Formats: sequence, structure tokens, C-alpha cells
Amino acid sequence: MQLCANKLDKKDFFGKSDPFLVFYRSNEDGTFTICHKTEVVKNTLNPVWQPFSIPVRALCNGDYDRTVKIDVYDWDRDGSHDFIGEFTTSYRELSKAQNQFTVYEVLNPRKKCKKKKYVNSGTVTLLSFSVDSEFTFVDYIKGGTQLNFTVAIDFTASNGNPLQPTSLHYMSPYQLSAYAMALKAVGEIIQDYDSDKLFPAYGFGAKLPPEGRISHQFPLNNNDEDPNCAGIEGVLESYFQSLRTVQLYGPTYFAPVINQVARAAAKISDGSQYYVLLIITDGVISDMTQTKEAIVSASSLPMSIIIVGVGPAMFEAMEELDGDDVRVSSRGRYAERDIVQFVPFRDYVDRSGNQVLSMARLAKDVLAEIPEQLLSYMRTRDIQPRPPPPANPSPTPAPEQP
Repeated sequence: MQLCANKLDKKDFFGKSDPFLVFYRSNEDGTFTICHKTEVVKNTLNPVWQPFSIPVRALCNGDYDRTVKIDVYDWDRDGSHDFIGEFTTSYRELSKAQNQFTVYEVLNPRKKCKKKKYVNSGTVTLLSFSVDSEFTFVDYIKGGTQLNFTVAIDFTASNGNPLQPTSLHYMSPYQLSAYAMALKAVGEIIQDYDSDKLFPAYGFGAKLPPEGRISHQFPLNNNDEDPNCAGIEGVLESYFQSLRTVQLYGPTYFAPVINQVARAAAKISDGSQYYVLLIITDGVISDMTQTKEAIVSASSLPMSIIIVGVGPAMFEAMEELDGDDVRVSSRGRYAERDIVQFVPFRDYVDRSGNQVLSMARLAKDVLAEIPEQLLSYMRTRDIQPRPPPPANPSPTPAPEQP
């Protein structure tokens, strides 16, 4: 919506007022909760505020006739903003204004009591109002959107010899390694959004038998034709098998496996499929330039990348790939949207050694951004969720025979 005001009361001794609006939702107990503030328009009694958006639930909690109170203030540098006046409306009343301007009188109750000839403290006009439907992650899942989960595991020598207890890949009979915990924590939740439960799983940075070829995207199940593993248990099984057969080597290249998943994601752009790549690594990335380029290219595809850092390394480069603060760029081209979520596993390890708790904390944070990343892709492509398939009605029982 967008609003403007006319002939507001002058509150400043020097100059005019600096008006802004505060929107309040009324609560069941008669109290009010702030749900939006406009920007301050300086030195005017006739401000025009910028258009803004607010969720319907924040404005009225779904009750279209619930009172919405709007206060008009004059901004002061010291924070003691002067009250100009107030008016009330409702979502239903606002929505009727889609076809006409609606003018509200701004009233100051104290002034009204004191001055017999008081009319108002100005007016506020609703210039425009429109309602858009916002779809949720669940709407897309109900409509049949599938999450395709791919795993990539770091097999570089910096992880340490898997036969030694100091290795990040150490296969202890008593507890899972950090790699296995991260894989299980994320995979067990994400697999519920993948109908066939078949997950392509790759390793990178290892020398493969028999000839010792270095590979940065070898299938963990040793099947180049079909890298799919059945469920997270299948991925873990193939991962343990690879640890017994390949030689940990290096360097740490991310770009090959990102491009591999991107090629699959590029084939389906209708919103029916969304790809999630989980990379688990111990550290310093060796192909930063190529990885940034791969991420920038992938940012226009239905795809997200989760990077879990295990071990004690410094992960500054990974933070750079996670575009929360600064969007990733390559050769002057910026990522269309933020598709990378990086978390260091050590931040989630429970001090008492409770692995279940560590995994739950990790999964919660790692998967927190996926719904919004999926929605951002759907919004930029204007893809709406498909209607959910009709529920199977229960069969009508046959009439009993006399």
C-alpha cells in the first residue's frame, strides 16, 4: 500500500514536521502490537511515503474486520517523537480502496478535548492498495515439487588416514565420524521430501584404484552409470566402502561436482524438481575462482548448495561463498540469488557428547534456508505451485444383504 498526508499539524519550532506512520494490530485483550513503521519524510506537512508490503497475518491475524490503528508522529532526533494524531481502519476497509482514494481524518484526542473549534490534525489518504498471494514451501511440496538430494564428500589427504583415530574419516565401532554425523543429520530429514529415496553420492580429491587416477567427482558406489544410493543408509554404506578402497589425496576442488548437479538441474525448470547438493569438507578450497563461477551460473537454476565444514580448519573462504552478507560474484557477474548455506560442524557439537543432539542442531540450521531459496527461485520464474492431488475418498461400504 501507499499513503500520503495533507496539512498535518506543525510540531517543530524551526521548520515543519518530520512525519512517519506507525501501524498497530489490535489484540484479543484490547492491547495493540506494532506491525509496521514507515520511513520519516523530512520537513513537510504534506508527506508522501514510499509504498510498502506487509503480510496480512501481521496486519490483522486473518481477521479482516479487526481494528488497525495508525498513529502519526513527528520524528525527533532524541527519540521523543511528538504525537500528531491517530485514526483507525481495518483490512476490509483498506481493501475496498483498491478502486478509490480513501481519506482518513487524523485526530488528536487531547487537542479535541481542549479546543472547541478543533476539526482535525490533518488527513491521511490511501493512494494505493493491492493484495498478492504468497505461496509457501509446503504449497510447492503438496503440489508435487520433488527435492533431489546429492551428496559430495571430501576425500583429500588433509582429513588424515582413515585407519587412525585422529582422522576425520575414522571409522570407530563406537561412534560416527563428523562426516557420517553430518551426512546422517541432513540426509535423514531431506530424504522425506524425495519420493524415490535414491541419492547420487560422490567423493572428490582421491586417487582411485587400480591405476591411481585422481578424481573430483567419483561415484561412492563405484558405478559410473548409476551413482544412486538407496536411502541415507545406502549412502553411508558406499561412503564406508570407498574409504576402504580409495587413497585420500587432493587438492580440494568443488567446481566439478557443483557443475555436475547444475547440469541435471538445468534440464528441468518447470518447478517440478529442485536440487540440493550437500558438500562435506574439512577445509581450504583449492579452486575458489572456478567454484565462484560455478555458483554464479547455478544461481539461476532450481538448486541450493549446503556446505558443512568439519574439523578445526579456518573456514573464511567458505563464509565468502555463503552469500548472506555479500552476494557471490565472478568476473563482474553477481549470483542471481543466494544459493549457498555454510555451517561449521564444530559449532553444533554437544559438549556432553550427545550425538543425537549435535545432529538435530546441525540439521535445523543447515536446512533453515532451503525453503526460502526454493521460494526465491519459484518467484523469479513466476512458477506457481500445482494444485495438490485430490485425497482418495474412502470407499463406500456395500449395502448389507437382507
